[in-house]
Amino acid sequence: MTGRRILPYGDHALLVELDDLDAVLALYRGLDASRPDGVVELVPAARTIAVVVEPRILPLSAAAGWLERAAPLAAADAEERLVELDVVYDGADLDEVARLTGLSPPEVVAAHTGATWRVAFGGFAPGFAYLVTEGDALTVPRRATPRTAVPAGSVGLAGAFSGVYPRSSPGGWQLIGRTDAVLWDETADPPALLRPGTVVRFREAG
Repeated sequence: MTGRRILPYGDHALLVELDDLDAVLALYRGLDASRPDGVVELVPAARTIAVVVEPRILPLSAAAGWLERAAPLAAADAEERLVELDVVYDGADLDEVARLTGLSPPEVVAAHTGATWRVAFGGFAPGFAYLVTEGDALTVPRRATPRTAVPAGSVGLAGAFSGVYPRSSPGGWQLIGRTDAVLWDETADPPALLRPGTVVRFREAG
């Protein structure tokens, strides 16, 4: 299909290259809804989806045929999982985000809580998810100088994405708030709270 390239990715996986993130999300939803036995994991990224299989159950040739035939699925047609996160909007970069976007700090908060966010793909740490939404009202650049340590639970913006730091780590995202939600729990199944396709809504904590 146009805009879809399927490549070998080791002995147990294939990699699907797509034109953009919108195409990735639509195809991911379609694959997730139609996955056959033998598919171990679907791992979306900005322009690719890695498809990990158990070849004894689903040979790579059969997996490639499934990937070629699979139809994208619109968000409205997919079964949605919703996670709501309570946020205290007192981030160190809230005023800077307001300046960059031309909004007031309360308007930044209203835009962030008023948007419907979706997990596009996982990120640089276990439990970190890149969240996307429609529109570009909150699109801001990363900080020119990254912080050496960002506290766990920090809610940030970078480019067109929002995200929550699951643990303390270096980072260059613009911080607008914080949440007490546990993003990664190794004792849970699955351990990540925010998985690809999950709908996320932020609520301002009192």
